[in-house]
Amino acid sequence: MADMQIVPACKNVEAQYVEMMVPLYSYGCEKKVKKALSHLKGIYSVNVDFQQQKVTVWGICNKYDVLASMRSKRKEARFWNSEDNIEVDQEPSPPPHRRPLALTKVRSLSWRAWKKVFIRSNSF
Repeated sequence: MADMQIVPACKNVEAQYVEMMVPLYSYGCEKKVKKALSHLKGIYSVNVDFQQQKVTVWGICNKYDVLASMRSKRKEARFWNSEDNIEVDQEPSPPPHRRPLALTKVRSLSWRAWKKVFIRSNSF
């Protein structure tokens, strides 16, 4: 997530505040969150309030990309405003990655194991 590029759509791009509610369990979590967000391009400052469980990011950034990078560290992260969370919850989630049945690994049995299978099945 740290390789996201900030591409301005026009010349008049202003910095914005992104406020998130992030569960923080210790002061080590606070450091981890600050380190993860400060490495994003376009972020000027990261303020973490441990008492309110609030993270404020200031910079030229897409707020959904900031939330996505925050969710890589804390799955329960969400925006501080409840209106913004409605938009995030409506996004369809990608289907889980599954291997096709033809490509699954099959363990081959030894000759001795095959004999046991056939002897048991034919002994009726």
